[in-house]
Amino acid sequence: MTPNESPPSSIVIATRESRLALWQAEHVQALLQARGHRVRLLGMTTQGDQILDRSLSKVGGKGLFVKELEVALEQGRAQIAVHSLKDVPMDLPEGFALACVLEREDPRDAFVAPHYTSLDELPTGAVLGTSSLRRQVLLQALRPDLRITPLRGNLDTRLRKLDEGQYDAIVLAAAGLKRLGLGARIRSIFAPDEMLPAAGQGALGIEVQSARTDLIAALAPLAHTPTWLAVSAERAVSRALGGSCSMPLAAHARWVQGKLQLDAAWGDPEGRAPLVRASTAAAVQSHAEAEALGMQVAASLRAAAAVGDGAAQAVPGLPSSAA
Repeated sequence: MTPNESPPSSIVIATRESRLALWQAEHVQALLQARGHRVRLLGMTTQGDQILDRSLSKVGGKGLFVKELEVALEQGRAQIAVHSLKDVPMDLPEGFALACVLEREDPRDAFVAPHYTSLDELPTGAVLGTSSLRRQVLLQALRPDLRITPLRGNLDTRLRKLDEGQYDAIVLAAAGLKRLGLGARIRSIFAPDEMLPAAGQGALGIEVQSARTDLIAALAPLAHTPTWLAVSAERAVSRALGGSCSMPLAAHARWVQGKLQLDAAWGDPEGRAPLVRASTAAAVQSHAEAEALGMQVAASLRAAAAVGDGAAQAVPGLPSSAA
């Protein structure tokens, strides 16, 4: 903070009211309280929580989980919003900023089933539930013989549907299960090279109004730079390709021997094009360098998707250049 800025006297966190969202908000609340801030929560129900009978790609995308929270910030009812970063649109509305990214939990996907220990054990024709087009195309590449069906609802609802026998197995983010003390439900965890995670998966982001420099300064000590650089690269891939719930795109970065290794994959849920992958690594020290790495991988992914006469736009759903 500058000499003329004082820390906010109290902070209200806007949060969804699911058990996982409240855990995330309470985690940030505890971190801020440990630094001397007075913090309370404002629980809210978003459109994304209310619409459960249709896939997110058909009703407006993951932005449905954050819009009401942004309105609360705009109206002054709350000062910060805590999000699962994979739910945050790649471009925030004007006047809002991502002020902080916390240290990442496990970014991988988890296989959850009552009677099977791994994807390989599922019999032909088994029903596998997922809410993600990304997971759908990656699972189809691994097991084209399975029935992959939509699965919506918060984490507890998805587990309940599994326990009721509506699915033989489901795939969830390992981070959410671990944060809620449900790690015992995980039968196996997918290696990133077989199920590449979504951009931002496992990371928490804190959103503020961009004019609130006092809040941005107060949140700075919570930031985890290695995670923030990694997710900046991942989100740059998605931004360059117009990534949303309607695009089955994976992007995952990890630090390997001092360099940021970024992998991406895209697939067509209709099976009209093969799964394509791209990967590269670079020394990264700034957000600009991380985003440049993401743009490079996005370009490689478009090139890998080129078919026929070499026109990448011939691949359904994958743009030939950044928007």
